[in-house]
Amino acid sequence: MAVKKRIIRKKVVQKVQSKEEEKRQAREKALLAKKNDPLIQARPKNFGIGRDVQPKRDLTRFVRWPRYIRLQRQRAVLYKRLKIPPPINQFRSGLLDRQTATQLFRLLDKYRPESKKQKHDRLRSIAQKKADGKEVVPAKRPPVVQFGCNKVTTLIEKKRAQLVVISADVEPIEIVLHLPTLCRKMGIPYCIVRGGRARLGRVCYKKTVSALAIESVNPEDKSALNKLSDVIKTNFNDRLDSVRKQWGGRLLSKKSRVKIARYHAIRAKELLAKQEQLASGGGSSTPNAPKAADEPAAETTAAE
Repeated sequence: MAVKKRIIRKKVVQKVQSKEEEKRQAREKALLAKKNDPLIQARPKNFGIGRDVQPKRDLTRFVRWPRYIRLQRQRAVLYKRLKIPPPINQFRSGLLDRQTATQLFRLLDKYRPESKKQKHDRLRSIAQKKADGKEVVPAKRPPVVQFGCNKVTTLIEKKRAQLVVISADVEPIEIVLHLPTLCRKMGIPYCIVRGGRARLGRVCYKKTVSALAIESVNPEDKSALNKLSDVIKTNFNDRLDSVRKQWGGRLLSKKSRVKIARYHAIRAKELLAKQEQLASGGGSSTPNAPKAADEPAAETTAAE
């Protein structure tokens, strides 16, 4: 049975090989016919100066980029190479995870401040009531998020903030650098959000916002806020020791990494060669040779 299978397999392979050979021969014949065709002349392109149009190439390396682009790229490289101290590094690593951030922004969207249109409509309705001679009763202000670095700092110092959200990409970073330490000192849960300025700005109908705080919420959202505060407090407030010790930066370039890897490979090769030499006994026999030659001489002098 095995012999029959082997014979069948051999025949199939031969059949496939013969088909491939026929295809190859057909391609060669077609090429030969094309070359010998008087109507189709070979016209090789000449890419000299003033000749054929040059082919498209990737000229990104040769582009002289504007100064602001060069600066932002150099700044990004420097941030990777330099040693970043822990107070600044906490804004670059250990940020709020995606799942918790989704729950947080779902809660923040319920307490957005009123937009320009909403304010315009409210004032217009009040003015209409006054014009109609109706009594205008001042309504209680609904709870909304408070934004802006100065406002948030004041709320933290007065211990009125229940939760503080800080942006991770504030420029310059010194604007919000004091907030994590102040929140830990006052015992207020805080978190640092990835891509924060624009995300927090959308909550407050602004382009960018550096920090915002939740001062109060409705009774139905208190349990959600407490759960979020516990998770955020565990991930940020209670991690003081690890944040203090975690430095950032110092990422080497590819060229430097290759150079260091090559150096370590050479060192490992040298150590391996030394170990092999010691194992073969080549290194131990040579230093002991003169001592062995001196011992018989000492014995002869003693005998005399």
